[in-house]
Amino acid sequence: MTASRLWLLLAVLLLSGCETLAYYSQSAGGHLRLMGQAQPIDELLDNADTSPALAERLRLSQQLRDFATSHLALPDNGSYRSYADVGRRAVVWSVVATPAYDLRPKRWCYPLLGCVSYRGYFDRADADAEAARLQAEGMDVAVLPVPAYSTLGWFRDPLPSTVIHWPEPELAGLMFHELAHQRVYIADDTAFNESYASAVARLGIGLWLADQPQLLTEWQAREARAMAVSRLLLAAREQLTQAFAQAADDGERQRLKTAIYARLAADYRALSASWPAPHPYGHWFAAGGINNAHLAQVASYDQWVPGFERLWAQQGGDPVAFHRAVEVLGALPSTERQLRLQALSADRVDP
Repeated sequence: MTASRLWLLLAVLLLSGCETLAYYSQSAGGHLRLMGQAQPIDELLDNADTSPALAERLRLSQQLRDFATSHLALPDNGSYRSYADVGRRAVVWSVVATPAYDLRPKRWCYPLLGCVSYRGYFDRADADAEAARLQAEGMDVAVLPVPAYSTLGWFRDPLPSTVIHWPEPELAGLMFHELAHQRVYIADDTAFNESYASAVARLGIGLWLADQPQLLTEWQAREARAMAVSRLLLAAREQLTQAFAQAADDGERQRLKTAIYARLAADYRALSASWPAPHPYGHWFAAGGINNAHLAQVASYDQWVPGFERLWAQQGGDPVAFHRAVEVLGALPSTERQLRLQALSADRVDP
């Protein structure tokens, strides 16, 4: 059934031309390979050949999966009830691109799925080739490893080996985030979808760790550091947006861009100097490769998180009421939705 759905989607996309056909051929093939690697977790737990370390993490994953439904009102289906050993550090590589003097990401639009501000590849070489093509057009590009993804409930998404040994809070957050995409998804609004899922993950982790104070404290410290960097990145994004709009020509835009990124790097070093390793977003700064595309990605995931947290508080922490309120928000026209999220974010209270 799942394979037939995937190939039905591919058949629809054949009408869009050779480039789309090539892209969706790799998408379909990559996803089918991933599904073919999946093994039921219950069977793995009953298998004497499963290592004790892996079995422990698989049991934890199933506790988290049950919690997602019982406490967060996320879908009760076959997703994350199987495990796939993919043998690499990412399931997919995501290509994000922006113009050299613009923070708005390039969008790719597909039948049935709507428009998104990234393009995913199962083969790193394919992602690098697309990145090189976009760079040749003068765009800022980032190729980002994606440890897991959601098929929005179309398939029984397996839990990949890329995340199974993550710290408990981060594993919980990943599962809650991806399951949230199955609960609410608004076509053509990446920032809405990713910020909503990120908010669900943060709120869910807090609930999951409520009776584990040490883990909660440790995660809150890591999260506070990540949010501090996120605010720094979003501030730089705003500075760049203003600079690009006000500069007289591209020469001035480039000078301002270089200065803002240099200041961002210095601010990051000062902010993270006393932090324990690993530093959040540290890999972006390590080689000095951070650019507009990275900042566009941060905006997609973090921009409206405070607003969704405020909406959760308004619903008294009732997950069913919260998701319904999100659906109502998502049904608004795009401009009205943005204004409502801005108002919610400005009126944010800590959950």
